Amino acid sequence: MLSAEASRPGAGFAVVDVETTGSSSRRHRVVELAVVLLDGEHRVEGEFATLVDPEGPVGPTHIHGIAPEDLRRAGEPAPRFGQIAGRLLTLLRGRVLVGHNVGCDHAFLAAEYGRLGVRLPVLPQLCTMRLAERFLGPLDGLSLRACAAAAGVPRWVEHTALGDARAAGALFTRCVRTAGADLVAPAGVSARTAALEWPGLPRTGCDGAWKINEVRRSMVSGHGRGGA
Repeated sequence: MLSAEASRPGAGFAVVDVETTGSSSRRHRVVELAVVLLDGEHRVEGEFATLVDPEGPVGPTHIHGIAPEDLRRAGEPAPRFGQIAGRLLTLLRGRVLVGHNVGCDHAFLAAEYGRLGVRLPVLPQLCTMRLAERFLGPLDGLSLRACAAAAGVPRWVEHTALGDARAAGALFTRCVRTAGADLVAPAGVSARTAALEWPGLPRTGCDGAWKINEVRRSMVSGHGRGGA
């Protein structure tokens, strides 16, 4: 389980990745998500990952590798977003949101919360695509694969939420070290995160076969698709 330190507000960064049923946050849904928590020194504190029932077609299986049958385990459906929404808010609260093209991830999460009647705050964000472009160039492209390769990040199972979040976290750490500057907490970030008004949601549990993958220090047990 995640430690109390990893879950407390203002503890550092939340590196996120979502796999989706399509490209439009308004029309499509999240089908898998992952969060890798980093402290202020960019050390991994914990991870959270799960498939999500999109309540409809899973979308481009040829990209994200998720088939409809993957959303059922021992006859039990994957959790809907509403079942993990409360826990996810706890993980994001007070942290800087990090991701590769992070605005897209935020848009999908905001849309999912919007369907629940909840307004997700506009979080302070750091985009690894833009950081890599600025600090690691020249690059062969701006994809996570190209940027991670420039940063020396080992290969991983791409288009899995946890794999991509881990890679983006490693890329972020390399960018910060290369920049030689404090990209973690630009002036006022801590104050802004503390001042954000966060909605309240119950932390609905997911039992049985779909107990959420939530562990310390990358000691994550695989649940298919390369452990993501």
